[in-house]
Amino acid sequence: MKEEVINQELDKDQWKLEAQAIINDVKQHVMDIKVSEKLQNSNQFFYLNLITLENLKFCIELSNAGFTIVGNEHDNISNRGDDQFETLYSLLNFVSPQYRYSFGNSLIDKLKQLNDF
Repeated sequence: MKEEVINQELDKDQWKLEAQAIINDVKQHVMDIKVSEKLQNSNQFFYLNLITLENLKFCIELSNAGFTIVGNEHDNISNRGDDQFETLYSLLNFVSPQYRYSFGNSLIDKLKQLNDF
């Protein structure tokens, strides 16, 4: 289910697995990303604290509607944006040019490795 919009409510263990899968997918292309330990996570949504490669901080909500930036500081949901993103990849592509560069280089490296076989 990773990187897909959650179309159903997740139980407590499922949302933790979902969050970890999402974090593992992008962690090499950001400075830091982790589940908020201060905000209340539930089986309907959870919050991620993100620092981009540009050193920009965000609090991101993941719900059945997708990924939404809800704050410009960690553990802060006072600045909900209007933009919703189907994946964390698309959100990062929107806010972080360095993410695009890092992700693109990662793909090139993987293609080179395949070509070497």
